[in-house]
Amino acid sequence: MSDLDYQQLDEVIHSRIRLAIMAALLSVEDAEFTFLRDSIKTTDGNLSIQLRKLEEAGYVQTMKRFVGRKPVTRSKLTPKGRKAFELYVRKIDEFIRLASQTEKRK
Repeated sequence: MSDLDYQQLDEVIHSRIRLAIMAALLSVEDAEFTFLRDSIKTTDGNLSIQLRKLEEAGYVQTMKRFVGRKPVTRSKLTPKGRKAFELYVRKIDEFIRLASQTEKRK
């Protein structure tokens, strides 16, 4: 990347809540819905919508089951999601390095 082309950032991940979901799932095998909600401090509805977007992109897999009568939803990063997140982080790092180099030339 030779310039600060924002279009090179993954627009699916580049949302505050989706970025937080991806980061939270990076270090665990999977996580319950309530854990994610509480960890990133969002509402049930907002988390559901953002998880659905990540799932549609193939970045997250969601599993639903019942424990007795209680529904339990767990989510995990897919291999595609892990790669996408790693690429996203690399692109952000490149942005920071390029911006730093640009600032030094002024």
